[in-house]
Amino acid sequence: MADVSLKIVIAGRTYPLTVKKEDEEAVHQAAKLINEKVKEFEQNYSVRDKQDLIAMSALNLLAMQQNTPKKTPEFDELNQLDLFVSDYLSKESNS
Repeated sequence: MADVSLKIVIAGRTYPLTVKKEDEEAVHQAAKLINEKVKEFEQNYSVRDKQDLIAMSALNLLAMQQNTPKKTPEFDELNQLDLFVSDYLSKESNS
């Protein structure tokens, strides 16, 4: 299948991605889950640093995945997106 270029917004920051067409919806759902968790943590804790909120969200969502007996494609996509975001943030903090 063809690749699709996306611009995914996570915690107010845009990330350009290229994904397979069949993975597009999963990536959108993963970004939605991350943004919901970021908002939840932002409202419930005094943490304001977006990188900390994203890390807390990723940890929370991946911990939920570990407790899920059956892996779903959405969590595989979330893990892939988490790796991408972590790599991107690492490169940004080193510049």
